[in-house]
Amino acid sequence: MELFNKTSTKYLMDSNEAVEFRMVKDMKDLEDNEGSFNPVMSHQIFGENEQIFGFVKPRVQIYYCSSSLDTHLGFNYEEKIDPAQNEGVKCDEVMKKVILKTITQSYTSNIDKFSLKVQEQTKFKPHGVKFYSYTRTCKFTDKQRTFSVYKADATFPGFLEYHKKMQSFLLWFIDAASFIDVDDDKWDFFMLFEKEWVCGENRYHFVGYSTCYRFYAYPDKIRPRISQVLVLPPYQRQGHCAEILKAIYQEYLSKRQVLDMTAEDPSEEFQRVRDFVDAKNCNTLPEFNPPQIFDPSTKEKALAAIKHFKINKRQARRISEILRLYHTKETNEKQLTAFYCSVRHRIAAPIKSITSRKNCLAAVNSMQKVQDPEEIEQMIDRETKEKIEEYRKVVSRLNLSKY
Repeated sequence: MELFNKTSTKYLMDSNEAVEFRMVKDMKDLEDNEGSFNPVMSHQIFGENEQIFGFVKPRVQIYYCSSSLDTHLGFNYEEKIDPAQNEGVKCDEVMKKVILKTITQSYTSNIDKFSLKVQEQTKFKPHGVKFYSYTRTCKFTDKQRTFSVYKADATFPGFLEYHKKMQSFLLWFIDAASFIDVDDDKWDFFMLFEKEWVCGENRYHFVGYSTCYRFYAYPDKIRPRISQVLVLPPYQRQGHCAEILKAIYQEYLSKRQVLDMTAEDPSEEFQRVRDFVDAKNCNTLPEFNPPQIFDPSTKEKALAAIKHFKINKRQARRISEILRLYHTKETNEKQLTAFYCSVRHRIAAPIKSITSRKNCLAAVNSMQKVQDPEEIEQMIDRETKEKIEEYRKVVSRLNLSKY
């Protein structure tokens, strides 16, 4: 065992570094490593430690045609552990785990067959109906890029197979993600593509997608819930998640049967984007501008938010606090103090109220280890400061979006 322990680290590698994604537009991309990217996480495939064991410099290659998402899987390494020399210890079944956990679509491990798919994808057209478009100008080349959002459901010919390919990204980039039951007709799918003019024809490159589930709301309404939003790493930090969210809002806001919009267990990053889009929308309403924004009452704001933008009461309160900070001058100590006290009071209310605490499991859990009144006050102060820091990040983006 001593010999094995000395050599075992040689056969260990961070699985996030070992896995390589590549979106292939043309044959040149197969030869160029510039567009490759790694997953954000891999614990949902390789376990909590995110490690691959049994190989020296393993490389998991997951290549997609950028349009059709036809898939190539490859695996190579420099050296493999020999069980006979290492007390019978065997290597991980790497590709078995990748395929079992993430791949439900057809794929090829033959690079020549994949090359043919790359050339054939020029004929690809997005599934669904295009209903939203926008442009981005490259700050380096001044080239204008065009993006479009398409809406589809399970009834569109060929879409179910395409959805299998899209969802194969999820476990690598969204924590606690899971595959959905596409046979349920209440799912709506929103796909984002970049449109590019190449050799006299339009090409469409997959950027990301989102799913929404239309929940029933008594007595005759629906409540769409955004389940997940994925934007591939090469397109991140370019405002595309916000555009997908705007497109989803545009689709549902005009429908009378929609009561309000919700999001399912949003990540911190997605919540920040949602806050930005909602704050930008609500900032067009008088209820969310001075002097009304400084009124501690939230009833009128909540009514305006749901009427104009289908924003639910809880999110409307959050947006109210964000826009109050946005409209507060940093030099106005009185306004800043009033804002801090208002947020602190809201956070403290369910913690200090025994009745509310019985109805708030999260508060009960946080209070189990904190009984001393002074500790409770410190906890409230800490949570208040953390919440305001969250808001400041949204406010910073709102300020940048002015220009």
